[in-house]
Parts: sequence; structure tokens; C-alpha cells
Amino acid sequence: MNLDLTPLFRTSVGFDRMAQMMNQAHRIDQQNVSYPPYNIETLDENQYQITLALAGFTENDLDITSEQNVLVVRGKTSNDVERKYLHRGIANRSFERKFQLADHVKVTTAAMENGLLHIKLMKEIPETMKPRTIEINTNTNVIEDKQVENKKDKPKIVKDNVA
Repeated sequence: MNLDLTPLFRTSVGFDRMAQMMNQAHRIDQQNVSYPPYNIETLDENQYQITLALAGFTENDLDITSEQNVLVVRGKTSNDVERKYLHRGIANRSFERKFQLADHVKVTTAAMENGLLHIKLMKEIPETMKPRTIEINTNTNVIEDKQVENKKDKPKIVKDNVA
């Protein structure tokens, strides 16, 4: 199934990134990528945590990068030891997992504990984008004073009486 979002974006400007994210999510869904398993938690209003289950990986096997609203976690394994398995249920293969981050979401920490990689994120909204209260001035003298000044500044039109 091909997803056509053209009708939604005919009257909007600047939502190209959203369209790309929706198309990418649709492609990933079709691939059914499920390794490594992960959780995304909301810790509070502006804090999140991504937890990846990475059995068999160490900190040295992992690479975490964040660039232009995309968090990328890569894991590389080195299978130096040749083993014979009767059953292999623990996946230990290289991977790359990408997470789209909203604007102003930054990675704060990453920690490995008991085979789980915890990545903490924080949404930091700049002061200029936060809602602010605008005070309404109820002093009408200010407006009247400006109107009086404007009347004084206007040039007078003089008509000559020509007979």
C-alpha cells in the first residue's frame, strides 16, 4: 500500500518534515523491524526515556548519535568465537535503530544497566517560544494623549478665496 498525503499538504506550508516522517514510519512498519526490542516512557511532562534490550552488548559495542532531530543507536558485535548452538534464541547481531525526535528534544544521558540501555531525553522549549501573558493597558489617557498630539501634527489646509 502506497500512502499519498498530497491532499493533506495542498494548503499547508512547512510540513515537509512531517510528511517524510509519516512515509518513513510506513516503510518501517512494512519491514516489520523488531530488533532490538525497546520501550519509550514518559517520565514527566518534559522528560522521556528510551530503553533498549541489548543482551550480550557492552558499552564499547554501541554507538549513539543525535543529529537534526534523529537519534541513532548502532550496535556492532564481533563474533570472534565460533560456537555450535543446539538452540539460538538470543539474538546477538549488529543493528541500527533510529528514533525521530521532536523539535527541542535533546538527549541528556545514556547508561547501560543489566543488559538494558537507558537513554534519557528532555524537551527544552526556548523562552521565546513559551506562552507569555500580555498585559492589557486600561489607562485611556494614554490613547487620548496620542490622538491630541496627532491633531496638532497635522498640517492645516488653507483655501484661498479667489473671486
